[in-house]
Amino acid sequence: MSFCEVLSKTMILLSLIVALVGLVGNATVLWFLGFQMPRNAFSVYILNLAGADFLCICFHIGLYFYSIFDIGFIPNEVPDFFIVVINFAYLCGLSILSSISLERCLSVLWPIWYRCQRPRHTSVVICTLLWVMSLVLSLLEGKECGFLFDLSHFHWCLIFDFITTAWLIILFVVLLVSSLALVITIFCGLHRIPVTRLYVAIVLTVLVFLLLGLPYGIYWFLLVWIEEFNYALPCSFHPVTLFLSCVNSCANPIIYFLVGAIRHHRFQRKSLKILLQQAMQDTPENEECIEMGSSERSREIKNSLEETKSCLDQS
Repeated sequence: MSFCEVLSKTMILLSLIVALVGLVGNATVLWFLGFQMPRNAFSVYILNLAGADFLCICFHIGLYFYSIFDIGFIPNEVPDFFIVVINFAYLCGLSILSSISLERCLSVLWPIWYRCQRPRHTSVVICTLLWVMSLVLSLLEGKECGFLFDLSHFHWCLIFDFITTAWLIILFVVLLVSSLALVITIFCGLHRIPVTRLYVAIVLTVLVFLLLGLPYGIYWFLLVWIEEFNYALPCSFHPVTLFLSCVNSCANPIIYFLVGAIRHHRFQRKSLKILLQQAMQDTPENEECIEMGSSERSREIKNSLEETKSCLDQS
């Protein structure tokens, strides 16, 4: 067995292990945000991002099982269909992440406009449009490049791949510029903006995507067309980018729970639901302590009033 085959099988096995863990994590986020917690503007984005990651991981697992067992009775078109769905989920995830970063930046730069004039259902409308756009681009490229049907048109394949690549570049620029503007505004702005858990979760999610998720998009939509690049590599770079993309989809739930667990530089042991609620909070830790203290004080006053009332009734 050659080195390239060993590398490919190792990446597949590692990706399968990571994908199974990430599947549980994203399913947990989907369950809590979808059915157990009230939603706000950013939790809707996080819910859709977890849905895109969950879909991506599911078809990663199907592709890995097909590669490991080399199932002969399944048509050859099935792995190509898996690739199309993975690309669809990848495009949708990047689009939603760029929207999260851009909207967070707008909420910091123009807070009055964001709180008073922002349409109520903006998050739902934007997420729906991004899902539809990503689906259309993926289906058109998959059809013309021969991933969905036997017939393919190389000319149209190049055109749709160019359109998809241009869209990816736009999303990457929006993600990078809005994230940098957000960080600069927080730490170097005229008015000091308190850092909340939501800020930290968004910044960490963006950093993880730039490190792990971006190589898949660069390779699949850009470098795969460069023959000199493929000849320069001793092995195919595709399994490595698939592995990195899978890790990126699995890392987001871990980020949310870790950010929710850290309080005053210490880890808290609480339920996953409470940790996710804390990660979605947009208030500083000091204000959280004040709110918790006031709520505890109000409970004490309420209990004392109830005790006084029961004593008066008995007398």
